Amino acid sequence: MNEPPANTTRTTINTGAAVLAWVVPGAGYVMLGDRRRGVLAGGGVLGLFLLGMLIGGVDVVDRAEDTLWFVAQAGAGPVAWVADFANAELVKAGRVGEMIAVPTGDPRVPTYPAVSSLKGVARPNELGTLYCAMAGLMNVAVILDVLGRRPGGRA
Repeated sequence: MNEPPANTTRTTINTGAAVLAWVVPGAGYVMLGDRRRGVLAGGGVLGLFLLGMLIGGVDVVDRAEDTLWFVAQAGAGPVAWVADFANAELVKAGRVGEMIAVPTGDPRVPTYPAVSSLKGVARPNELGTLYCAMAGLMNVAVILDVLGRRPGGRA
């Protein structure tokens, strides 16, 4: 008695696959039975993210200094949070590399707080930040596609 009319289609929402697609990019497709698409999507997202870190260094993912960029980067999943943790605990804390005092040019305030010698600057850092953000946004598009995709079939 409570059947939908014959001319309507039922929409499937795969929340479990979408969450899995955020945790491990591409795994949502694999869960739905499309292994090839999952490997390609996951490889693209993770490859773009790692390429961004290779170009600009680990400090391209910085939740404290680049909050808006991090919002986009976080779409790539836990890999963004791990990179941010590595940046904060290794690079910014001075455990890796030398800490350098940066002069301000103001005689009243002689230096800024120390900055790591491994901090990326200029164009490579900007490009790395952009690549990681694009990886996160690409994974958000994948997650949205997984949400409405039928298991074993097309959207």
